[in-house]
This record gives sequence, C-alpha cells and structure tokens, in this order.
Amino acid sequence: MPIRDEHRAPARWTGLPVEDRRAERRELLLDATFELLGTSGWAGTTVRAVCQQARLNPRYFYESFPDLDALVVAVYDRLVEQLRFAVGVAVDASGHDPANQMRAAVETTVRFVDEDRRRARVLYVEALGSEALNRRRIETGYDVVTLIERDAADRRGAPPSGEHIGRVTAAVLVGGFSELLVAWLDGRIDISRQQLIDDATELFVALIGAATTIAGRRTRKDVSKGAPPASFRETTMTTGGLV
Repeated sequence: MPIRDEHRAPARWTGLPVEDRRAERRELLLDATFELLGTSGWAGTTVRAVCQQARLNPRYFYESFPDLDALVVAVYDRLVEQLRFAVGVAVDASGHDPANQMRAAVETTVRFVDEDRRRARVLYVEALGSEALNRRRIETGYDVVTLIERDAADRRGAPPSGEHIGRVTAAVLVGGFSELLVAWLDGRIDISRQQLIDDATELFVALIGAATTIAGRRTRKDVSKGAPPASFRETTMTTGGLV
C-alpha cells in the first residue's frame, strides 16, 4: 500500500487550516493503530505499519506523537472514553433502581467489546506487550475504582473512618469483570451473551450485598466496643453505593 505524501496529493488538504490538517492526520493515525493493534496485535503494530495503514508519510507520525508508546496509549484512552460515555448514558437511562443500573453497566460493556472484538483486544489483551500500555491499563483500573467510590460518597455519604470494604469490593468488580470478559471472548466460558449479562449482574449485586453485610457486622462490633456508631448512610456507602 503506497504511503500518501501531502506534497503529492495537495488536494487532500486544500482549504483546511493547519490545525485541522494536523487533527485529521492524528485521527487517521489513531484509526490505523486501532485496526493493527486489534487484529495483528502489538507485534504487528510498528511506526512503519501504522503509516502504511494510514497512508501517511512517516514524518507526519512525529507531528502528533513522540513515539509508538504514546500513540497506542492514545488509542487505549480513546476507547476507554467511548466506553465510559456509553455506560454513563445507559446507566442514566436505567432509572434509580441500583440493580437496573448494574445491569445497564454490565450489558453496555459486554456489547461494546463483543460487537467489535478489536476493542476487547486493545483494552484487555495487548497491554501485555507494551509496558506503557500496561501502566495505563493499571492506572485506568485505579481510576474506575476511585470513580465507584466517589459515586458511592455522592449517593450515601462518606464511609466510616478506616473502613475500606467499599474499595475492596470495587477492585474485585473492576478486575474480575475484565478477566471474565477475556475468558468469555476467548470461548473458555461457553455461554450466550445474554446469559453472561444475567449471571454477571446477579453475581455483582450479590457481591455488593455481601459487602453491606460485612460493613454492618463491623459497625456492630465497633458499637459493642464503645466506638460511636456509624450512620446508616455511612454503613451503606461501603457497598460501593450500588445497593
């Protein structure tokens, strides 16, 4: 595939301001990298391959990105933002029932990665081949856990001092769901998409219920020891704010 050279095809950019040209070339590079990373994997994703896929001269690569690591992280970040937006819309439309909200989040995520398997490969698999991408994956996981905690605080109030069951629960949900999706997409869990959504939703709601029980038991122990009792809002917050 020939590489497009701006000087050979001036009509391609005629009339576009410089910043718009750069923005368009950046999107072409992102799209090309998403295709390569999601099909050929990290081993097939090189600067040369990306430029060939995007049909851009290599000099335009460095116009937008300092190196390949920065580019693949940008592709990952774009996917994460798309998924977060889709989940947010679905949860907002699901009403106020926590179980329905959980189902909306699970179903949207499953559909997102199943309807385009390249997304799943970039989000969950190819990070193992890139130190920079793996660091971003870990950071993103922490960010999601923090978002769950923050949402819980907004809904239920701050947790009792020293109570961390909410963070533990959120971490299990985030990490466990990722591994579950990888296993299902690989065919190691042979069930339908709908069954996966149903089972994961029920299990996640049950996990949060178990966290509520643990938090309540700890609160009762604190009271029996003479510590000031946590409010109901404080106790329920430790579930992650979903029940």
